[in-house]
Amino acid sequence: MQSHFAPFRDPTFNLQWLRAVGHAHAGGAEIGECLAVTRGIVDGDLSSWHTQWHAAGERLAEAAARERRAGRRANARGAYLRAANYLRTAGVFLLGSPDTMAAADCDRRQRDCFRAAVALGDTPAREVTIEMEGTPLHGWLFNAAADERPRPTVIINGGYDSNAEECWFFSGAAAVARGFNAVCFDGPGQGSALLQQGLVMRPDWEVVIAHVVDLIAAQPEVDASRIALLGISLGGHLALRAASGEPRLAALLLDPGQHALHEEFLTRVPPVLRTPVRRRAPWAMALIGAMLRRRARHPTRGWTLRRGMQVHGLADPLAYVEETRRYTLEGRIGDVRCPTLVCRAEHDEIGATASIAYDQLMSEKAWIEFQADEGAGDHCEMGARSLFNERAFAWLDLAMSKP
Repeated sequence: MQSHFAPFRDPTFNLQWLRAVGHAHAGGAEIGECLAVTRGIVDGDLSSWHTQWHAAGERLAEAAARERRAGRRANARGAYLRAANYLRTAGVFLLGSPDTMAAADCDRRQRDCFRAAVALGDTPAREVTIEMEGTPLHGWLFNAAADERPRPTVIINGGYDSNAEECWFFSGAAAVARGFNAVCFDGPGQGSALLQQGLVMRPDWEVVIAHVVDLIAAQPEVDASRIALLGISLGGHLALRAASGEPRLAALLLDPGQHALHEEFLTRVPPVLRTPVRRRAPWAMALIGAMLRRRARHPTRGWTLRRGMQVHGLADPLAYVEETRRYTLEGRIGDVRCPTLVCRAEHDEIGATASIAYDQLMSEKAWIEFQADEGAGDHCEMGARSLFNERAFAWLDLAMSKP
């Protein structure tokens, strides 16, 4: 998945760099700072990636603390927000690495900085605890206004290597600016749930979202009849699965839509192997297993496999790929009843099954494909996230206004 914005030769580095700088629209980055960080990174070297982004984040955290002590709240808030994003970026390639303590430290530090920024801002917000089967999950509730008038609310569901705080940068700030409350959280396999609590991913996401809805529907500032769910990256599949079993959702947004994760994987293997692997032919499984294990050893090209293994709590890349078979909407997608927006970016390898999901939906539905010539062709429109938010929330306004 090669980004069209390319300060590095390595495509995985480029995509993650674009992800970091793409949060500038919500105060999470400065383009010049992100370019400056690249000058100290050895292309393709994971250690230098972590070192440089971590140093940039900590420098900003120190600057933010000085500004806060001096009473310059706006300066401090801005620096803390960027520090949070850069510290998250520092830890992204630590997912799937043996250094789990460093990954957990990046997660804690980015949350510390984000929490400090929230305390200095004008958006009413509070941390919330989502109780799920006796286990607490970390989350945030951001209010569109300081009063308790019930308002429509968007739950923002991240993906494989995102966290609750990054969901604010993706679309939480945009939601609040448009009069929606926003809920951001770490589900099993995500953020603090994975790195601090050891909770791995699960396919029955309707259970997770039911507990999120239970909590927020009881809040006086939330209109329980107007709760929407936005799924980002892997969240596009998880949110679709959740909506198939959670009838209280008033609208669903998928970026991108994903019907079946195993079929998504098969689009990236040699065509001659797709049907044999789908059918678990022994020779094909042995071959694909060897290919995956070799790829997993590559520092950057193998990162998504190593990350997936950690997120799902598995020790072998073939076991991870086999686990993706459980992540499918087959036999369930007809149970989605709320209006649904399915999105896809032109050059995004993820979302290959978005059109299948769209075609099988029986509810009111809409489709948006974001184009490279408008700067939005990369995964989750990372280079033009404001454009996504403008179009998605315009659709959501109309969907929420219907009786």
